[in-house]
Amino acid sequence: MANQEHLDVLKQGVAVWNKWREEHPNIQPDLNQAVLNGLDLSRYNFSNVQLVGAFLHQAKLIEANLSSTTGTSTVFSEADLSMANLSCSNFSRANFSRANLYHVNLQYTYLFGTMLKQANLNEAKLDEALLSEADLSFASLVTATLTKANLTRANLSYTWLTNADLSNAILASAYFANANLPGVYLCHAILVGANFTDADLYAAHLDNANLERAIFVGTRLKKADLSNCFIHGISSWNVQLEEATQRNLIITRRNEPKITVDSLEVAQFIYLLLNNQKIRDVINTITSKVVLILGRFTDERKLVLDALRDELHKHNYSPVVFDFDPSAKRDLTETISTLAHMSRFIIADLTDAKSLPQELQAIVPNLPSVPVQPILHIDGREYAMFEHFKRYSWVLETYRYQDIPTMLASLNENIIEPAEKKAIELEGRR
Repeated sequence: MANQEHLDVLKQGVAVWNKWREEHPNIQPDLNQAVLNGLDLSRYNFSNVQLVGAFLHQAKLIEANLSSTTGTSTVFSEADLSMANLSCSNFSRANFSRANLYHVNLQYTYLFGTMLKQANLNEAKLDEALLSEADLSFASLVTATLTKANLTRANLSYTWLTNADLSNAILASAYFANANLPGVYLCHAILVGANFTDADLYAAHLDNANLERAIFVGTRLKKADLSNCFIHGISSWNVQLEEATQRNLIITRRNEPKITVDSLEVAQFIYLLLNNQKIRDVINTITSKVVLILGRFTDERKLVLDALRDELHKHNYSPVVFDFDPSAKRDLTETISTLAHMSRFIIADLTDAKSLPQELQAIVPNLPSVPVQPILHIDGREYAMFEHFKRYSWVLETYRYQDIPTMLASLNENIIEPAEKKAIELEGRR
């Protein structure tokens, strides 16, 4: 229970209370479990006061000095503590939900497990504060400073942290789902296992942060700086990375030789490729079996391409006939180029060529490791510019076919064998 003498002094007003504090600096006021709901305690000096279990619901403590206070389990919900000095205090598991903590000084304060839900912490100073397991959901911390603060396992979902400074903060396993963090400073922060699902990190500063095992699902990282981040074990799905800086992303563990990439989107794939033999086997299988078939897609010409596809299946290949719409994110040429890079060899039907010249221009000069086998109906003519490609050694002699049955009957001799022979030859040059 609170010390009644101390309560009596408090009730005489701010002037009497503060004077008494000055005259008795060695006394630690005991207001434990005191009920101070709705009181105007603005500018009171509560430094080094015991407030364990006290109730200050909707109290006003504007510019009050509560530094070095012990206030565990204290209820400050909806209280106005704007511009108050609460530094070096212990408010572990206190309830500050919906409290006005604008520009409050909470530096070096213990706020372990504290309820700060929907609190106004705009411009608050929380440098080196202990906020482990605190609930800051729906709180506003616009331009707040939390440098070197410890927010391990803190709940920051739906929190506003626009331009807040969390440099060098410890945020391991913190929960940022749906949080708004545009312009936030997380440089050198420890974000191991942090969850940023659907969070907005537009133009955020994450350089040199430790993002190992962090979760980025549906996260907006447009214009964010991710340079020099540790990203081993990261989970990245449907992330928006337009204009983001992604230099020197470190995909290995700290005790392993450093390997860096410059794209968050391919980091997981590269790591798997380096460390998983099965993945490498899959890649090798794909590139040894895929055959890209290019040509004209009129009804007459597509019969030829489909016949080639069906026959190549019988020879244990994985033929790809490009007769579908390209990805919405890639134009036609880029999509074909991607498929060509995955192919063992390419069959290009020059008969009635239309888009084929553009396709071959994107493939042939830039892909010397993949043979191109041209085919042409016996009554057709090579288009004028095709002569240009004959100077490339990986473009084979054009095979002229009379009809589909005779072409399929000699497929192995006139198409597959020359293409495979050239592929083996090109492999030997690497």
